[in-house]
Amino acid sequence: MPKNDFYERIPTGVADFDSIINGGLPSGSVVLLIGDVGGGQHEFVYTSACKLSMVLDYPDRKRHILGDMCNEARVPDKICYVSISRTEEDILSEIKNSFHHDYHKALVNHLKFKDLSMVYFKNSVVPNSWAGVESIFQKGVVPKGDILTELVDFLDHNAESSMVVIDSLTHLAETGAVPMKDLVATLRGLQRVSKRWGGVVYLLLTQGILDKKEEQMIIDSVDGVIVFQWSKNKFHSLRSRYMYVEKFMSILPHLDEKRIARFSTIVNATQGLVVVNTEKIA
Repeated sequence: MPKNDFYERIPTGVADFDSIINGGLPSGSVVLLIGDVGGGQHEFVYTSACKLSMVLDYPDRKRHILGDMCNEARVPDKICYVSISRTEEDILSEIKNSFHHDYHKALVNHLKFKDLSMVYFKNSVVPNSWAGVESIFQKGVVPKGDILTELVDFLDHNAESSMVVIDSLTHLAETGAVPMKDLVATLRGLQRVSKRWGGVVYLLLTQGILDKKEEQMIIDSVDGVIVFQWSKNKFHSLRSRYMYVEKFMSILPHLDEKRIARFSTIVNATQGLVVVNTEKIA
Protein backbone atom coordinates (compact mmCIF):
# COMPACT_ATOMS: atom_id res chain seq x y z
CA MET A 1 0.00 0.00 0.00
CA PRO A 2 1.24 3.53 -0.75
CA LYS A 3 1.99 5.92 2.03
CA ASN A 4 -1.01 8.13 2.68
CA ASP A 5 1.10 11.22 3.23
CA PHE A 6 0.24 14.30 1.17
CA TYR A 7 3.58 15.88 2.11
CA GLU A 8 5.53 13.09 0.43
CA ARG A 9 6.90 14.29 -2.90
CA ILE A 10 6.72 12.72 -6.35
CA PRO A 11 9.36 14.10 -8.76
CA THR A 12 8.21 15.60 -12.04
CA GLY A 13 11.53 14.74 -13.70
CA VAL A 14 12.08 18.39 -14.68
CA ALA A 15 15.06 18.87 -12.37
CA ASP A 16 15.21 22.66 -12.05
CA PHE A 17 11.47 22.83 -11.42
CA ASP A 18 11.68 20.07 -8.78
CA SER A 19 14.56 21.84 -7.06
CA ILE A 20 12.38 24.90 -6.52
CA ILE A 21 9.29 22.99 -5.29
CA ASN A 22 11.16 20.91 -2.70
CA GLY A 23 11.66 17.76 -4.75
CA GLY A 24 8.40 17.37 -6.62
CA LEU A 25 4.61 17.46 -6.36
CA PRO A 26 2.72 16.26 -3.27
CA SER A 27 1.84 12.57 -3.35
CA GLY A 28 -1.81 12.02 -4.28
CA SER A 29 -2.07 15.11 -6.49
CA VAL A 30 -4.33 15.41 -9.52
CA VAL A 31 -2.68 17.97 -11.79
CA LEU A 32 -4.15 19.65 -14.88
CA LEU A 33 -1.59 20.45 -17.58
CA ILE A 34 -3.29 23.03 -19.77
CA GLY A 35 -1.95 25.17 -22.56
CA ASP A 36 -1.36 26.03 -26.18
CA VAL A 37 -0.96 23.35 -28.83
CA GLY A 38 2.69 22.31 -28.67
CA GLY A 39 3.22 24.45 -25.59
CA GLY A 40 5.01 21.67 -23.71
CA GLN A 41 2.42 19.67 -21.78
CA HIS A 42 3.08 16.47 -23.72
CA GLU A 43 6.83 16.96 -23.47
CA PHE A 44 6.41 17.47 -19.71
CA VAL A 45 4.65 14.11 -19.18
CA TYR A 46 6.97 12.30 -21.60
CA THR A 47 10.00 13.64 -19.71
CA SER A 48 8.49 12.67 -16.37
CA ALA A 49 7.41 9.19 -17.47
CA CYS A 50 10.75 8.37 -19.07
CA LYS A 51 12.97 9.69 -16.28
CA LEU A 52 10.96 7.97 -13.55
CA SER A 53 11.17 4.75 -15.58
CA MET A 54 14.95 5.13 -15.81
CA VAL A 55 15.15 5.45 -12.02
CA LEU A 56 13.12 2.24 -11.67
CA ASP A 57 15.71 0.53 -13.88
CA TYR A 58 18.71 2.17 -12.18
CA PRO A 59 17.76 3.18 -8.62
CA ASP A 60 21.40 3.85 -7.72
CA ARG A 61 21.42 6.65 -10.35
CA LYS A 62 18.38 8.44 -8.91
CA ARG A 63 20.29 11.58 -7.90
CA HIS A 64 21.99 11.78 -11.30
CA ILE A 65 18.74 11.33 -13.26
CA LEU A 66 16.39 13.49 -11.18
CA GLY A 67 18.66 15.95 -9.40
CA ASP A 68 19.80 16.45 -5.81
CA MET A 69 16.48 17.69 -4.43
CA CYS A 70 14.68 14.50 -5.50
CA ASN A 71 16.91 12.08 -3.61
CA GLU A 72 14.38 11.71 -0.78
CA ALA A 73 11.30 11.90 -3.03
CA ARG A 74 9.35 8.75 -3.82
CA VAL A 75 9.37 7.28 -7.32
CA PRO A 76 6.05 5.67 -8.40
CA ASP A 77 6.00 1.91 -8.94
CA LYS A 78 4.87 2.14 -12.58
CA ILE A 79 3.73 4.46 -15.36
CA CYS A 80 0.08 4.29 -16.48
CA TYR A 81 -0.82 6.03 -19.72
CA VAL A 82 -4.44 6.34 -20.82
CA SER A 83 -4.94 7.45 -24.41
CA ILE A 84 -8.38 8.44 -25.65
CA SER A 85 -7.64 8.30 -29.38
CA ARG A 86 -3.98 7.37 -29.99
CA THR A 87 -2.34 3.96 -29.96
CA GLU A 88 0.49 2.78 -27.74
CA GLU A 89 2.66 2.33 -30.82
CA ASP A 90 2.02 5.93 -31.83
CA ILE A 91 2.98 7.34 -28.42
CA LEU A 92 6.11 5.19 -28.10
CA SER A 93 7.18 5.99 -31.66
CA GLU A 94 6.88 9.71 -30.94
CA ILE A 95 9.09 9.34 -27.87
CA LYS A 96 11.58 7.13 -29.70
CA ASN A 97 11.94 9.64 -32.54
CA SER A 98 12.16 12.67 -30.26
CA PHE A 99 14.39 11.69 -27.35
CA HIS A 100 17.46 9.65 -26.46
CA HIS A 101 16.94 5.92 -26.98
CA ASP A 102 17.42 5.26 -23.25
CA TYR A 103 14.15 7.12 -22.60
CA HIS A 104 12.16 4.86 -24.89
CA LYS A 105 13.86 1.70 -23.62
CA ALA A 106 13.15 2.51 -19.96
CA LEU A 107 9.52 3.51 -20.55
CA VAL A 108 8.72 0.29 -22.41
CA ASN A 109 9.86 -1.67 -19.35
CA HIS A 110 7.43 0.04 -16.99
CA LEU A 111 4.51 1.30 -19.09
CA LYS A 112 0.96 0.12 -18.47
CA PHE A 113 -1.03 1.44 -21.44
CA LYS A 114 -4.79 1.74 -21.86
CA ASP A 115 -6.12 2.44 -25.36
CA LEU A 116 -9.69 3.79 -25.28
CA SER A 117 -9.87 4.52 -28.99
CA MET A 118 -12.35 1.68 -29.63
CA VAL A 119 -14.89 3.36 -27.38
CA TYR A 120 -13.96 6.85 -28.58
CA PHE A 121 -14.42 6.08 -32.28
CA LYS A 122 -17.31 3.59 -32.14
CA ASN A 123 -20.11 6.15 -32.62
CA SER A 124 -18.20 8.37 -35.03
CA VAL A 125 -18.08 8.45 -38.84
CA VAL A 126 -14.49 7.13 -38.73
CA PRO A 127 -14.38 3.62 -40.25
CA ASN A 128 -13.16 0.75 -38.07
CA SER A 129 -10.21 0.16 -40.41
CA TRP A 130 -8.95 3.71 -39.79
CA ALA A 131 -9.38 3.57 -36.04
CA GLY A 132 -7.82 0.11 -35.71
CA VAL A 133 -10.95 -1.19 -34.01
CA GLU A 134 -10.92 -4.42 -36.00
CA SER A 135 -7.42 -5.29 -34.77
CA ILE A 136 -8.49 -4.56 -31.19
CA PHE A 137 -11.43 -6.96 -31.50
CA GLN A 138 -9.05 -9.58 -32.90
CA LYS A 139 -7.04 -9.31 -29.69
CA GLY A 140 -10.18 -10.07 -27.69
CA VAL A 141 -10.31 -6.69 -25.96
CA VAL A 142 -14.00 -5.85 -25.77
CA PRO A 143 -15.16 -2.70 -23.92
CA LYS A 144 -17.44 -3.16 -20.92
CA GLY A 145 -19.25 0.15 -21.21
CA ASP A 146 -18.91 3.82 -22.03
CA ILE A 147 -15.60 5.64 -22.09
CA LEU A 148 -15.79 6.94 -18.50
CA THR A 149 -16.65 3.46 -17.20
CA GLU A 150 -13.62 2.05 -19.04
CA LEU A 151 -11.40 4.81 -17.68
CA VAL A 152 -12.54 4.38 -14.08
CA ASP A 153 -12.17 0.59 -14.27
CA PHE A 154 -8.59 0.88 -15.54
CA LEU A 155 -7.65 3.40 -12.85
CA ASP A 156 -9.21 1.29 -10.09
CA HIS A 157 -6.99 -1.63 -11.06
CA ASN A 158 -3.77 0.21 -11.91
CA ALA A 159 -3.46 3.74 -10.52
CA GLU A 160 -2.32 2.91 -6.98
CA SER A 161 1.30 4.03 -6.41
CA SER A 162 1.57 5.05 -10.07
CA MET A 163 2.24 8.03 -12.24
CA VAL A 164 -0.89 8.33 -14.38
CA VAL A 165 -1.32 10.31 -17.60
CA ILE A 166 -4.78 10.86 -19.11
CA ASP A 167 -4.31 12.04 -22.69
CA SER A 168 -6.52 13.92 -23.00
CA LEU A 169 -9.50 15.70 -21.46
CA THR A 170 -9.69 17.62 -24.75
CA HIS A 171 -10.64 14.45 -26.60
CA LEU A 172 -13.07 13.39 -23.88
CA ALA A 173 -14.91 16.69 -23.91
CA GLU A 174 -14.83 17.89 -27.50
CA THR A 175 -17.11 15.23 -29.01
CA GLY A 176 -19.96 15.83 -26.60
CA ALA A 177 -20.23 12.07 -26.03
CA VAL A 178 -19.31 12.65 -22.38
CA PRO A 179 -21.62 15.14 -20.65
CA MET A 180 -19.62 17.82 -18.86
CA LYS A 181 -21.41 17.16 -15.56
CA ASP A 182 -20.34 13.50 -15.71
CA LEU A 183 -16.76 14.40 -16.58
CA VAL A 184 -16.52 16.90 -13.74
CA ALA A 185 -18.07 14.44 -11.27
CA THR A 186 -15.52 11.82 -12.33
CA LEU A 187 -12.65 14.28 -11.84
CA ARG A 188 -13.89 15.24 -8.38
CA GLY A 189 -14.10 11.59 -7.44
CA LEU A 190 -10.62 11.07 -8.86
CA GLN A 191 -9.31 13.94 -6.73
CA ARG A 192 -10.63 12.23 -3.60
CA VAL A 193 -9.46 8.69 -4.31
CA SER A 194 -6.02 9.79 -5.54
CA LYS A 195 -5.10 10.66 -1.94
CA ARG A 196 -5.43 6.96 -1.07
CA TRP A 197 -3.60 5.81 -4.16
CA GLY A 198 -0.52 7.98 -3.71
CA GLY A 199 1.43 8.72 -6.86
CA VAL A 200 0.35 11.53 -9.17
CA VAL A 201 -2.27 11.94 -11.92
CA TYR A 202 -1.69 14.26 -14.89
CA LEU A 203 -4.64 15.43 -17.01
CA LEU A 204 -3.90 17.05 -20.38
CA LEU A 205 -6.14 19.76 -21.82
CA THR A 206 -5.70 22.13 -24.76
CA GLN A 207 -6.57 25.68 -23.79
CA GLY A 208 -9.42 27.39 -25.62
CA ILE A 209 -11.25 24.23 -26.76
CA LEU A 210 -13.90 24.38 -24.04
CA ASP A 211 -15.81 27.49 -23.13
CA LYS A 212 -14.60 29.43 -20.11
CA LYS A 213 -17.27 28.05 -17.76
CA GLU A 214 -16.45 24.42 -18.62
CA GLU A 215 -12.72 25.07 -18.38
CA GLN A 216 -13.17 26.63 -14.94
CA MET A 217 -15.26 23.68 -13.77
CA ILE A 218 -12.36 21.37 -14.62
CA ILE A 219 -9.83 23.69 -12.94
CA ASP A 220 -11.96 23.68 -9.79
CA SER A 221 -11.94 19.84 -9.77
CA VAL A 222 -8.17 19.30 -9.49
CA ASP A 223 -5.41 19.95 -6.94
CA GLY A 224 -3.04 21.82 -9.21
CA VAL A 225 -2.91 23.57 -12.58
CA ILE A 226 0.28 24.08 -14.62
CA VAL A 227 -0.07 26.25 -17.73
CA PHE A 228 2.10 25.89 -20.86
CA GLN A 229 2.28 28.73 -23.35
CA TRP A 230 4.06 30.00 -26.43
CA SER A 231 5.27 33.59 -26.25
CA LYS A 232 6.73 35.79 -28.98
CA ASN A 233 9.32 38.41 -28.16
CA LYS A 234 8.49 41.76 -29.77
CA PHE A 235 12.19 42.35 -30.51
CA HIS A 236 12.74 39.21 -32.62
CA SER A 237 10.82 36.54 -34.52
CA LEU A 238 11.65 33.59 -32.26
CA ARG A 239 8.95 32.06 -30.08
CA SER A 240 9.63 30.77 -26.58
CA ARG A 241 7.90 28.20 -24.40
CA TYR A 242 6.88 29.09 -20.87
CA MET A 243 5.20 27.27 -18.02
CA TYR A 244 3.74 28.64 -14.80
CA VAL A 245 1.76 27.33 -11.85
CA GLU A 246 -1.73 28.82 -11.85
CA LYS A 247 -3.18 26.82 -8.95
CA PHE A 248 -1.49 24.61 -6.33
CA MET A 249 -1.97 25.35 -2.65
CA SER A 250 1.19 23.54 -1.52
CA ILE A 251 3.42 24.75 -4.39
CA LEU A 252 2.60 28.44 -4.89
CA PRO A 253 3.99 29.60 -1.51
CA HIS A 254 7.45 28.33 -2.54
CA LEU A 255 7.22 30.22 -5.83
CA ASP A 256 5.88 33.38 -4.18
CA GLU A 257 8.69 33.30 -1.63
CA LYS A 258 11.23 33.22 -4.45
CA ARG A 259 9.12 35.70 -6.47
CA ILE A 260 9.01 33.39 -9.49
CA ALA A 261 6.42 34.35 -12.09
CA ARG A 262 7.07 31.71 -14.76
CA PHE A 263 9.62 29.25 -16.11
CA SER A 264 11.21 29.49 -19.55
CA THR A 265 11.50 26.00 -21.07
CA ILE A 266 13.07 24.24 -24.02
CA VAL A 267 12.85 20.66 -25.27
CA ASN A 268 15.93 18.72 -26.31
CA ALA A 269 16.63 15.13 -27.25
CA THR A 270 18.92 14.30 -24.33
CA GLN A 271 16.98 15.77 -21.39
CA GLY A 272 13.39 16.19 -22.56
CA LEU A 273 11.67 19.31 -21.25
CA VAL A 274 14.15 21.55 -19.44
CA VAL A 275 13.75 24.76 -17.45
CA VAL A 276 16.38 27.19 -18.76
CA ASN A 277 15.39 30.35 -16.88
CA THR A 278 12.98 31.75 -14.30
CA GLU A 279 11.28 35.08 -14.65
CA LYS A 280 10.83 37.05 -11.45
CA ILE A 281 7.76 38.95 -10.33
CA ALA A 282 8.40 42.62 -10.99
